[in-house]
Formats: sequence, structure tokens, C-alpha cells
Amino acid sequence: MALLEIRGLTARYGDFQALFGVDIALEAGETLAVIGANGAGKTTLMRSISGVLANAPEQIMFGGEPIGALAAPDVMARGIAMVPEGRKLFPSLSVEENLLIGKYGRAVDGQWSLDTVFALFPILKERRNSPATALSGGQQQMVAIGRALMSNPRVLLCDEISLGLAPVVIRDIYAAFPAIRAAGASIVIVEQDISQALKVADRVYCMMEGRVTLSGAPAALTREAIHAAYFGVRG
Repeated sequence: MALLEIRGLTARYGDFQALFGVDIALEAGETLAVIGANGAGKTTLMRSISGVLANAPEQIMFGGEPIGALAAPDVMARGIAMVPEGRKLFPSLSVEENLLIGKYGRAVDGQWSLDTVFALFPILKERRNSPATALSGGQQQMVAIGRALMSNPRVLLCDEISLGLAPVVIRDIYAAFPAIRAAGASIVIVEQDISQALKVADRVYCMMEGRVTLSGAPAALTREAIHAAYFGVRG
């Protein structure tokens, strides 16, 4: 049984249907990458998993239990933490205060604490008393990841974490993922950067217009197949 299983997931914003029968499975200890162009449905998928969008209960299974209809706080309490697109930090709070917010609502002990987050991202310890939004974009992304880790999640959802960042910063952020996985979290990464996604993922799902168009291990997917699934054309 997969740790997280998406079964025929549909999602709507009013009359607009954003997802059409999406099937995805995440095994314990695995890193999945979900790739696709703007409007492919990637963020809607993440919002559905995290409970921001409500769905039919059995369309999202976690640890063998239906969670599709749960609200976001209840999903987080079960062990699914979200690093949202755009980071969504609290501008009135310091780096440390933003991190501490991450542990509210999930009373479990685990690998992640202020000390271990600071060990993962040392610059955050140096800037712990600074307003979070006074940091650089890359450092703010580290705060957002650290905040999610503070809940000691079983599954970490990362939505477009490289968006708008310089390549050297993206490299530093992605360098943290082996340690995150080694600490016990399974990871779902949403990315537009195909090459970055293929480097870190055990398996990749490609989405286009609300549907999964390709899936498999990176080594088994040709550039031509990925191009066709991503853009809907043959190259």
C-alpha cells in the first residue's frame, strides 16, 4: 500500500474543472516530482492534497485512510506539511518566530527542531532575529521549508520552490533534500524546471491541462516522451 495515494482526483474552482481523474502514488521514503507548464494543474493538486481544496474523501488516501475531505489543519496534524508557492511567510514575525509556527497543530517529537533546521540552513541561525521578509528570496525559501519541517511531517509537499531564484540558490536549496529524506520524510516536489526535477526524483509525473500525461522513473523516460507529455506536441 502506498503511503499517499491519489485516486481519480477531480477538482474545481466553481464551474471551472482543474483536475480530471488524476492518479498518483507516493511510497514511503520516496521523492516524487510533478512537472508541467503553467496551468497544468500542479498547484491545484498540491492544494487538494494539503486540504486547502476539499475533495471526496476516498480520492486522497494517506496511510490507508481517506483524507480528501479533511481541512488543511487536520491534514497537517496527520503528517502532511506544505511549502507553498510564494513562501507565504509572516512579515511581522522574525525568522525564528516563523519557524516556530510550523510546529503548532502537530504535537509529535521527531528529527526536526530549531537546532536541526539551523543545522540544515546555517544562514537562518545567523538571521534568526531578522524579519523573515527582509531576507533574500533564497533565504526566505529556506525559512518556508524549515517551517514545514518543524511539524516533523511524514510527507513534505514543495510547490514551485525554485520559482524566481538564481540557479546557484536553487542548487543550495535542493542540496538539503537528501538530509530531509534521510530524516524520514517522503517528498513531493512540483517543478517547472524539468532538469532539476529529474535529478532529485525517484519517479516523475508529468501533467498537462489537469491530467497526468506521463509517469515513470527518470532513467526510463526519454527526452522526446517528456517533451510530448509536457507540451502536448511531438518534438
